[in-house]
Amino acid sequence: MDDNSGLEDIAAQFELSSRQIRRIVQKELGVAPIQLLQTRRLLLAKQLLTETALPITEVAFASGFSSLRRFNDAFDTRYGMPPTRLRRKASGDAVPMADGQPLTLQLAYRPPYDWTGILAFLAARALTGIEHVTASSYARTVRLGDAKGWIRVTRSRRAHTLIVELAPALTSVLPALLARVRALFDLDARPDVIAKHLRKDVRLKSAVTANPGLRVPGAFNGFELGLRAILGQQVTVKAATTIACRFVEAFGEPLVTPVPELNRLTPLPARVGAASVDDIARHGIVAARSRSIVALARAQESGELRLEGGAHHDPAQTIARLAELPGIGPWTAHYIAMRALRWPDAFPREDIAVRNNLGGVTPKEAEALSQAWRPWRSYAVMHIWGMAGRPAPETAAEMKSAARAHGANGAGRAVAR
Repeated sequence: MDDNSGLEDIAAQFELSSRQIRRIVQKELGVAPIQLLQTRRLLLAKQLLTETALPITEVAFASGFSSLRRFNDAFDTRYGMPPTRLRRKASGDAVPMADGQPLTLQLAYRPPYDWTGILAFLAARALTGIEHVTASSYARTVRLGDAKGWIRVTRSRRAHTLIVELAPALTSVLPALLARVRALFDLDARPDVIAKHLRKDVRLKSAVTANPGLRVPGAFNGFELGLRAILGQQVTVKAATTIACRFVEAFGEPLVTPVPELNRLTPLPARVGAASVDDIARHGIVAARSRSIVALARAQESGELRLEGGAHHDPAQTIARLAELPGIGPWTAHYIAMRALRWPDAFPREDIAVRNNLGGVTPKEAEALSQAWRPWRSYAVMHIWGMAGRPAPETAAEMKSAARAHGANGAGRAVAR
């Protein structure tokens, strides 16, 4: 894809013209969109040249250039040297890559970072066969376009970075892959700015002070997150995991990886949308949930919904569209916006844990209290879920039990987070 066609595609996602995109980027950042894109490509190329032993040609294409000539010209124009010179300077650290050897890169974040907390969150919600989480790592299968493979993410002990190990087959989609990893682990967050704002509220001050490195876990695949949210409705965590495993086994394409626990790809919206409600229900999923899954898949496949971070300029519109689907109410829609759309201001006001931890308030009262936390309400919700040492209820059963124990009037939309 050339630069102009790429800009047209970006403009179409935001329902704007390429001219409007150029004007906005120029005004906000002082550069043309193509210059911004070129800078991102060159930064990734420098990282690949210094951190890996990938051949120069592969570096060029992996960083987003359409030809080796363009890559060499851009590198020489920006840095006044050919890329081979930078490679020679870094050659002492680079290890020659054997065929099939995984590629390893580092992604930086602003400290502090609650690595243990984000792994625990992802572990409780992992899709068997697709994800595998340990006490120190997160691994998953990946499908991006025609590229299929796996990744494994750990934290560096020496620098403020996450170490991403990936299958060589994913090199061709590296920019998109790294963007999704950054979204999943919320690596672009400004914990200092967010914590300073939320600490102003006396209700949140102690929680924020206790965990200034909290992040809002994102989603590597928006459709996958939507499936997991629906499959977890009205059942226990154990039951949700069992059901999700059966669903992935039935609709996810098999994949062989070096990690035995990773053996399936996320089901494609097209395949799920082509199934009937009965096709899905036979795997132990109640009819109401089956209808929700089919509707979500068809909306995603048709383009009515775009459940990836940054793919839609108005999260409110996506939330409203989600809530129109059968079996998806405001709670689930905000939860999906919070994680899949990477919206920092999502707020599931019906959440019973949020309401109880705020003193047993009503949804309307919770909404009023939340105005002081804008535009970081998603982070506030994460802090509130962990208040008083109580993790967020995982299931409808736990939420209803908590509601009875605290005398709350109804649990709102119940979903296993």
